[in-house]
Amino acid sequence: MNQKSKTLDVNIMGRTYKVACSDEGAQCASLAVAYLDRKMTEIKSAGRVASAERIAVMAALNITHELLSSRNNASGFDIEGSGVEWPQWRRRSIRPSLRRCDATASDRSGGP
Repeated sequence: MNQKSKTLDVNIMGRTYKVACSDEGAQCASLAVAYLDRKMTEIKSAGRVASAERIAVMAALNITHELLSSRNNASGFDIEGSGVEWPQWRRRSIRPSLRRCDATASDRSGGP
């Protein structure tokens, strides 16, 4: 990290984790943690998946699906109904990074 980093203690499904982020990224990291915790808790509450590892994988798949589906949505990453407010400025700032990641992945795979 080029910027000064800090360590946050975050709580996901009742367990505490340490997460490193920049001072500027702390609010965004907190929003991401809240969203992940909500998704994992929803999966756990449904009762179909028991282990924390499997819950995390299912949450990752669900969130990835949401992200990929939202790329065609002009309003950005859609987390309505999640109880988490994702600022519009943050939505706009993520798009260029996603495009760079896509371009890099495409270059490495030789794909479109």
